[in-house]
Amino acid sequence: MNIFAVLPAAGCGSRTGLKKNKILHPVGGIPILRRTVDAFYRHEAITKIVLAVNPAEKEEIRSMLAQYREKILFAEGGNTRTESVKNALERIAAQDPIPDYVLIHDAARPFVTKKILDDCIATVLSHGSAVCALPCTDTLVCAEFGMISRQYDRTTAYTLQTPQGFTFSDLLLAYRNISPEQNFTDDSGVYAKYIAPPFLFQGDPCNRKITFSEDFRMNEYRTGIGIDTHAFGSDKNYILLGGVKIPSERGLVAHSDGDVLVHAVMDALLSAAGLRDIGCYFPDTDPAYQDADSLALLEKVAALLSEKGYTVTNISAAIVAERPKLAPHIDAMKKNIAAALNLAADQIGISAGTNEKLGFLGRGEGITVTANALLRTIG
Repeated sequence: MNIFAVLPAAGCGSRTGLKKNKILHPVGGIPILRRTVDAFYRHEAITKIVLAVNPAEKEEIRSMLAQYREKILFAEGGNTRTESVKNALERIAAQDPIPDYVLIHDAARPFVTKKILDDCIATVLSHGSAVCALPCTDTLVCAEFGMISRQYDRTTAYTLQTPQGFTFSDLLLAYRNISPEQNFTDDSGVYAKYIAPPFLFQGDPCNRKITFSEDFRMNEYRTGIGIDTHAFGSDKNYILLGGVKIPSERGLVAHSDGDVLVHAVMDALLSAAGLRDIGCYFPDTDPAYQDADSLALLEKVAALLSEKGYTVTNISAAIVAERPKLAPHIDAMKKNIAAALNLAADQIGISAGTNEKLGFLGRGEGITVTANALLRTIG
């Protein structure tokens, strides 16, 4: 079985408002085209990837995709998608041997998954055609002059995605029948007009096409862990946890206010964002942080995260302490931390337990907190 993939990539992306082809711009730090090519390159059934590109961008694209060169062929992009795909098919037709099947996929759909490719290949092997599609879930209407003129039955309506797979010889024949004035928005239309009605397979909402500027925003999630320990030993008769003053036989030894819970949370947040630990930002050698309010420092950490483009999704922390009793204070701790991070209290999880009399924690010599944080990109 020999399967080629065609990626029409010669568009200008005018609807994104960018000055050059949108597929050369990054999403989540990686150029769109490289994301798309990578998905096909990694699939074991894809023999070659044919890129229909603007000749003026060919060298830039060749350099960007150097690591994939063993599987890549280039074809000249046309003024329309239809022309680009036809040129790519003719380029393939000159190969020896020609492939059994071809998958056509928009270069600007960088989130195609292996499952989608597997399903496309399975469908085209069974039926000779395979069109990625999603059933319409919204009401579907026709509008004229800014008003609804009629409604459609959405139970039979689908929106089409790519990849779309076909027997190569059939799709080549269909494209060779197109007259110069004809233009199609996708390959299923060409196949349906000149060969047969194509078969559908289930698509994925995540397999979206980058079309407008807002489509470049990509939710990225990052996790981080923070661990902090403070020893008992100060002459205070309380400790601070999550900004809550809790009566205690002794206080915790610290340069700041000793809020070991907030310190662990800050380290988890900084770690998730790929930043340094709190000792870097708030060193205990700096007099400015003597007896510093840890919740105020937490607000500074939140500002650092915002500058990096992250917002906090949730925090989970586990406190290990033989004493004092913490359960009555947990709700107040959650409220304070949530307020500092501009979150809801239910986005903060705090548990408290003992160390079963084992080790320095079991002997009541200190308190340790382990915190986990989940961040996501803003937008």
